[in-house]
Amino acid sequence: MLKNVFLFILLAAPDIFYPFSSAAGDRNPAVEDGSSSVIQLSSPFLFFGRTYRQIYVNNNGHLTFNQPSSVYTPYSFPINGSQDIIAGLWTDLDNRVKGVVSYQQYTSGNVLTNATLDINTYFPNLKFNASWVFVATWNKVDTSFQVVLISGSNYSFILMNYGDIAVTGHPVQAGYDTVNSTHYFVIPGSNRGSSISNLRISSNVDVPGRWAFRVDSGLRNSILKCKSLIYR
Repeated sequence: MLKNVFLFILLAAPDIFYPFSSAAGDRNPAVEDGSSSVIQLSSPFLFFGRTYRQIYVNNNGHLTFNQPSSVYTPYSFPINGSQDIIAGLWTDLDNRVKGVVSYQQYTSGNVLTNATLDINTYFPNLKFNASWVFVATWNKVDTSFQVVLISGSNYSFILMNYGDIAVTGHPVQAGYDTVNSTHYFVIPGSNRGSSISNLRISSNVDVPGRWAFRVDSGLRNSILKCKSLIYR
């Protein structure tokens, strides 16, 4: 009876998480260093001047646009490389043991309403209206986090949401990097495996566990309303 029903995991997820599903059609294969198949975006996503119509959700905690990635040891940003990368928490993760990596797209409903409210709170001068949201979730893959892509009109944003984050001895990286590292950002402390549990209390928008970035071709990351929470 439940075969074709979306199972939204809300009770076990942190309040800051966007809705996500564990339905079979929305989850990555449980393969070491695996990835989703190519995901065709229902709306183009503008990332620092480049427009993308497809994406890959990689099991090791990052998103790529042109091809999947099996790399489990993160490069240190800035890479000065040849591809755009969004790293929610790039490290050696294994969904064969436990946890689910999943993804959803939304073009209507409460998710868009909430995305509009969030972005207008963090960037109050834009009068933004979300028309598309993409949610990638790594749930209990030793750790729990999300990368949320939000777009509307000519604006694009990323939210990174963090739940319980396990300390690891593996190299880690959270943030983003562009082709030739024209634009890049590393969340403070996220490149130290012994400190990454602090991601659930750090923020640049006064919402513990959440980081928000504007990533279109306009003025980047001009969050003036909120002060940053930093690692101590």
